[in-house]
Amino acid sequence: VQLQASGGGLVQAGGSLRLSCAASGIGVSRNYVAWYRQAPGKQRELVAHITSDGVTYYVTSVKGRFTISRDNAKNTVLLQMNSLKPEDTAVYYCKVYFTRNYWGQGTLVTVSS
Repeated sequence: VQLQASGGGLVQAGGSLRLSCAASGIGVSRNYVAWYRQAPGKQRELVAHITSDGVTYYVTSVKGRFTISRDNAKNTVLLQMNSLKPEDTAVYYCKVYFTRNYWGQGTLVTVSS
């Protein structure tokens, strides 16, 4: 199983980025998938998830700005991030759960003020 995260970068406050997490060896269409982030000096936190039943969850700080989705044709998990703020700066990790957690390698998002 491999999860390849991409799409991070440097963006000004108010800008947008779309993160992708391409999965191989495991399907994303019917499994729990999530995005986490870890800012410098802080613990890793859950940002958003989609359950196997399609129920979405967002941490309060990103509600209305981030959207998690699955591209089943490409076996990819997406995170559309709009209206980015400096406090969104972190390394973002994707996770897929099927009998155990599988993690991607992380992609750095830096939001400048």
